[in-house]
Amino acid sequence: MSLLILIAFLIVGGLIALFSERINEQLPRWVSLAITILALGYIWLFCRQLPIESFSVIPNPTDGSSWLIHLRLEWIPRFGIAFELAMDGLSLLLVVLTLLLGIIAISSSWVEIKFKPGLFQANVLWSLAGVIGVFLAMDLFLFFLFWEVMLIPMYLLIAIWGHEDKAYAAMKFFIFTQFSGLLMLLSIVTIAWQAAIINGSYSFSYFDLLGVPFDSSLAFWMMLGFFIAFTVKLPSFPFHTWLPDAHTQAPTAGSVLLAGILLKTGAYGLLRFCIPLFPEASMEFAPIAMALGAAGVIYGAVLAFAQTDFKRLVAYSSVSHMGFVLLGLYAWNNLALQGAVMQMVAHGVSTAALFMMAGALQHRLHTRDMNQMGGLWHNAPRMGACAMFFAVASLGLPGLGNFVAEFLVLVGLFAVQPWFAVIATLGLIGAAVYSLWMIQKTFQGEPNNELVMADFGVREMGTMAAMMIALIWLGLYPQPVLDLAQPVLDSLRVFLVASPQLGGVS
Repeated sequence: MSLLILIAFLIVGGLIALFSERINEQLPRWVSLAITILALGYIWLFCRQLPIESFSVIPNPTDGSSWLIHLRLEWIPRFGIAFELAMDGLSLLLVVLTLLLGIIAISSSWVEIKFKPGLFQANVLWSLAGVIGVFLAMDLFLFFLFWEVMLIPMYLLIAIWGHEDKAYAAMKFFIFTQFSGLLMLLSIVTIAWQAAIINGSYSFSYFDLLGVPFDSSLAFWMMLGFFIAFTVKLPSFPFHTWLPDAHTQAPTAGSVLLAGILLKTGAYGLLRFCIPLFPEASMEFAPIAMALGAAGVIYGAVLAFAQTDFKRLVAYSSVSHMGFVLLGLYAWNNLALQGAVMQMVAHGVSTAALFMMAGALQHRLHTRDMNQMGGLWHNAPRMGACAMFFAVASLGLPGLGNFVAEFLVLVGLFAVQPWFAVIATLGLIGAAVYSLWMIQKTFQGEPNNELVMADFGVREMGTMAAMMIALIWLGLYPQPVLDLAQPVLDSLRVFLVASPQLGGVS
């Protein structure tokens, strides 16, 4: 019941934050922060109770008993639908990332939100609950439910507390993700129906559906429904157009949650569901998926360099960096998969920090236009130093987590598709160009004497320092993260067949 308690704790915490506004307008942020820290502590206590050997056991993908924890409660037995949650090393890694970035999001909104702070903090906690549900759900119907539920609080965060074009951005975000989610629902129902024909009974359980032999033509179309839903959320070129608008108009906490964890649900879905459920169709589709990933790396870098809006530049950089995740997942060898998982973690931290930086600049200067900035380091040296650190982290400076992730992806990809690796490497050059250009436009050059800006205080520096330490740790000692994910990757790779066009699975 531990996993159910975790999700329920965040949902109830959101209700407490909502009603605490009636007592004091400052109370919701403290309630939200306390609930998130307690949830993180709950995960830590749970892990302390597990034997250390359990983290290195390869979980059986068709049986939840070998996972760290598995919960199954009957829900709609007539159709084989259950409230089924499970956690392995990959799920644990992403749940911890979600809660940590939840704390960052709450910190970034500490003084920014004045209108209905209780409702705002409630939506933050409900977003975390929905995302954690996505990472833990092992019943496909339940997974779809959490997939849709997590959209609602994010939609409200953008639509209510966003900036000038918030209504348009929120609606575009919802339409893209809702339509693609319906394609996934169609695939889920088709899978359960086909599996019932083969097995004689309905089941939406991930453990029952893995390894079911589907007709190759039908499997391809079902796989495509999952692929589109997950790559829209990733987002991948050409399904990315909702992202710059959503990021630009979202409040800072919304951008942190969107970039740090909601995008990772798309990568998680590809790794957990799309490829293992349809291994042959996925390998047949892999060259197209990798081509989209490589195109996204280049396209995102070029578009990022063309921006003058600070948040829009960081948003397009996310499109570029998440292209490495798509490349790593469909290269599907050990190094590339490790790099994809590491990129999910490192990108979540570095991009969340850059969006927090963008929000701090907008809160102080009331503009995101870099043409109106310049020389800000003169008045805000702490802010300038933090911006420089996360800019070079984002471009892949050796010694930081992003470098480890992208290097592993490129090495693994080169063994499978050398030309895609060469194209993706050009994206690293583009990242260096737009990242350093961003710093030059905002913090370097002649100071604008009309701009008077306060530097980071203790709260903001503490938040930034935590993210800096995380990226340095990931860059210098990534082995714990790789060790935690490796048994999961080993367990899933057994479902992939050797593919001539990929040079075989290594």
